Amino acid sequence: MAECHPAAPAAPTRTRVEAGAPLLALAGQPNMGKSTLFNLLTGLNQHVGNWPGKTVERREGRFDLHGREAILVDLPGTYSLTANSPEEVIAREFIVRERPDVVIAVVSAAQLERSLYLVAELAALDAPLVLALNMVDVAEQEGLRVEPHVLEAALGVPVVPMVASKALGVRDLLEVVEDILSGKRLPAPRPPEIRPDHAAVLAEIQARIAAHVPAPYPPAWTALKLLEGDAEVTRTMQAALPPETWQAVHAILRAHDDAFLAVASGRYEWIGRMVRAAVTRPRVGQIGLTERLDRWAAHPFWGMALLAGILGLVFGLTFTVGAPLQAWLESAVIAPLAGLTAEALVEAPAWLRGLAVDGLIGGVGSVLTFLPILVIFFAAFALLEDVGYMARAAYVMDNLMHLMGLHGKSFLPLFLGFGCNVPAVMGTRVIDSWPARLLTILIAPLVPCTARMAVVAFLAPAFFGAKALWVTWGLVLFSLLALVLSGTLLNRLLFKGQRSAFIMEMPLYHLPNPRTIGLLVWQRTTAFIRKAGTAILGMAVLVWALSYLPGGDLNTSYLARLGQFLEPLGRPMGFDWRLTVALLTSFPAKENAIATLGVLFGVSPEAGLSELLTAAYSPAAALSFLTVTMLFIPCMATVAVTKQETGSWRWVAVSLALFLALSFLAGTAVYHLAAWALR
Repeated sequence: MAECHPAAPAAPTRTRVEAGAPLLALAGQPNMGKSTLFNLLTGLNQHVGNWPGKTVERREGRFDLHGREAILVDLPGTYSLTANSPEEVIAREFIVRERPDVVIAVVSAAQLERSLYLVAELAALDAPLVLALNMVDVAEQEGLRVEPHVLEAALGVPVVPMVASKALGVRDLLEVVEDILSGKRLPAPRPPEIRPDHAAVLAEIQARIAAHVPAPYPPAWTALKLLEGDAEVTRTMQAALPPETWQAVHAILRAHDDAFLAVASGRYEWIGRMVRAAVTRPRVGQIGLTERLDRWAAHPFWGMALLAGILGLVFGLTFTVGAPLQAWLESAVIAPLAGLTAEALVEAPAWLRGLAVDGLIGGVGSVLTFLPILVIFFAAFALLEDVGYMARAAYVMDNLMHLMGLHGKSFLPLFLGFGCNVPAVMGTRVIDSWPARLLTILIAPLVPCTARMAVVAFLAPAFFGAKALWVTWGLVLFSLLALVLSGTLLNRLLFKGQRSAFIMEMPLYHLPNPRTIGLLVWQRTTAFIRKAGTAILGMAVLVWALSYLPGGDLNTSYLARLGQFLEPLGRPMGFDWRLTVALLTSFPAKENAIATLGVLFGVSPEAGLSELLTAAYSPAAALSFLTVTMLFIPCMATVAVTKQETGSWRWVAVSLALFLALSFLAGTAVYHLAAWALR
C-alpha cells in the first residue's frame, strides 16, 4: 500500500532556537483544552489581535522554557486543515510557511477518535509533532482509559498525558519539547495511507506536479490536497502549473472526483487502528457523567428551565453583589473625588473646572462604576463556556430557533451577544447556510450585551428599587421576544420561510479552570478600562465641550440646541433633550449613555448621578429609556463588523432601519402604558 505522504520530515532549521527564542505552535480542535494550556503557559504575557488581513483572533504569548524565552502561537481551533474556513487556512499556512520548531497538538483523551482527525493531517506536514493527551481525568469519568505509550508507538510521535486544568503533565510536556529542540528526540510520524484503489492515482499526480510545487509546500501533501478537492491548493496549482500539465492533472481529478472519499477513508481507518490499540472502553451499559447531566441539561423542558435559572442567577448576582458595589463606588469614590477636584480647582478657570469635574469625573467616572457588574457578567459566561454548557444551551434553544427558520447552532453566536455583539456577529461563521447566517447577523444585536445591561443595572435600582430584578428580567425577555418576532418576520419576508438542519458537537463536561476564567475576566476587564480611557473619554470630553460652548451655559449650549432640535422625536417616548442626546451618544459605545448623563447632570459630594436622575425623570420615562436602550441601533463596532461580515452596506441599512423602527415603537408604547399604569 502506497503512503500518501513522505516518511518522517527532515529536522527544520534551528535559527530561532539558536537565537534563544524557539517558536512553538499550539494546534487542536475546539473544546480540547487548547486555550487552557495556552493561558497556563503564557499567563499575562500574551497578546491578542487579528491575523493580518483576517478577522480571526490571533493569540501569541511568551513563556520561560528552561531558562530561555519561547514564543507560543495559539492557532485557531479547527477540525481539519482543508480550506473550508479562514481558520483552517491560517492554521496550515502558519505551519507550512513559518515552520515552527515544534507543533503541539492538543487532543482530548475523552474524545480521542474525533480528535485524531486533525492529527492525521498534522502528521503530514514538515514540522516536529508532539501530542498533548489532555483531559485524562474527564476520560476516566466517562469510563475510558488511554494507553499513552501504546498510542506513541502507533503514531510515531511523543504522547504526553496531562490535565491542563490542574497543570498536571505540563512539566512533562515541556521536557519533551526541550528534548526535540535540543535534538535528543526526533519525531517520526506515521501518517495515514490512502485507500489502495487510489494509491496509483495519487502517485501519478505527485509525479506530474513535483517540479512545479511552489515552496514551501511539500509535493506529496500538495498532491493529496488536490485529490482531496482542496479549493485553495487547487487555485494555487492551477496558477503554478504549465497549461498542458494542469490540463492533464485536471483530467485525472475529474476522472476520480470521488477521491476525497478514499482520502477520508484512509484517515478514518488509521484513526480506528490507533483507537483500537490504545483505548479501553467502558463496560456495556455503563453511563458516564456527561450522559447523566445531559438528561437534565438537554431535556426539552428541564433544559429550558435550567437555562432560565442560570440567566436569573447571573442577574440576581448582579443586583445583590454588583449593584451595591457600584453604588459604593459612586457615593464613596466618584462623588467625593468630584468634590475634592472642585475644591482644588476653585481658583482655576470655570471651563477647566467644568472639564475636570463634569467632563472627566462625571462622564468617565460614572462609567467606571460599571466594573463590578461587568466582572460578574464576564465571569459567569466564561464559567458556562469553560464547563461545556454552552452547547447544551444551543441544543435546548433549537426549537425556538426554528420559529425563525434557524437552528440551535445560531444560538451559539447569539449567546455570545450577552457578552458583546461584535463577537456574536463574527461568530456566525459557524453557520453553514448563508441565509441562516445573514438572518442571525441581522438579529444578533437584539441580544442585550454587557454594555446595555450595565446601563440597565445602573438605572433600574435607582428608579425601581427592590423591583429592579423583575424590571431587568422583563427587559431581557422583551428584548429576546423582539428577537424572535423580528427573526420570524425577516425570515418570511427575505428568505421565504427557509429552514436549516442542525448538526452540532456536544463537548464533554469538565471542571472549570479558575486560572482560565480569571485570565479571561482580566483581559475583558482591562479592555473595558482601556475603552473607558480612550473612546469613552473622548466622547465624554466632546459631550462636555458641546454642553459648555459657546458661552458656558448648558441651556444655551450647542448640545442643548441639538437636543432641542431632536426633542420632538423623543417626546412620544417621554424623553427630554438630555435623554435624546444620551441615546444618540450611545452609538460609539453603549456606556456613553451614562457618561453623557453624567456630564449633563454632573455629580456633587451631596448627590450622585442616580439621585439626580430619579429627581429629574418619572419611572415611566426611565422604563421607556431602558427599553429603547435595549433595542436601539447597535454600537459603532457592531455596525462595522456587520458590514464586514455581510459585505454590503445594504444589509447594514436594513439592520439600522429595523432597530430604529423597533426601538421607537417599543419606547412609545412602553412609556404610555407605564404612565397610564402609574397614575
